[in-house]
Amino acid sequence: MANYKLDETDRKILYYLVNNARMPYLEIARECGVSGAAVHQRIKKLEDNGVISGSQMMVKPGALGLNVCAFISISLTEANKYQEVTEALKHIPEVVECHFVTGRAALLLKLYCIDNDHLMEAIINTIQRIPYVQSTETMISLDQAFERQVWVKDFKSTTFRNL
Repeated sequence: MANYKLDETDRKILYYLVNNARMPYLEIARECGVSGAAVHQRIKKLEDNGVISGSQMMVKPGALGLNVCAFISISLTEANKYQEVTEALKHIPEVVECHFVTGRAALLLKLYCIDNDHLMEAIINTIQRIPYVQSTETMISLDQAFERQVWVKDFKSTTFRNL
């Protein structure tokens, strides 16, 4: 697995992209003191080396009527079956994140539902029916204090593994 070392210009480009993914490349170029072509080339190199995985629009769940955000920890009957369980979880549209974690539970999910009835349906009739799911524990988010992208402004001499 190759490593890609970010220089100060790469970090500046990432800083501007994280703070405003719609910022025109020519404006980023002016801020970084390089040409527009250099910004295009550097962004392509960051993509090719797995530092940037793409860009996307973020839809606010509440705008779609998804008013319940919940976190569910899952304990498995057999820890080595987590890949099979995560494959099944990929087919549940309410699940937006899935992490293999340390601690009592094996998996931690984040999901969005319309209401508590929808959440209960997703847990009881979908998640808990997946083979190797032993138990679940649910926490409902009452408020999201903040949300942000990864912090990139002051990283010095950062090396990213090519994924």
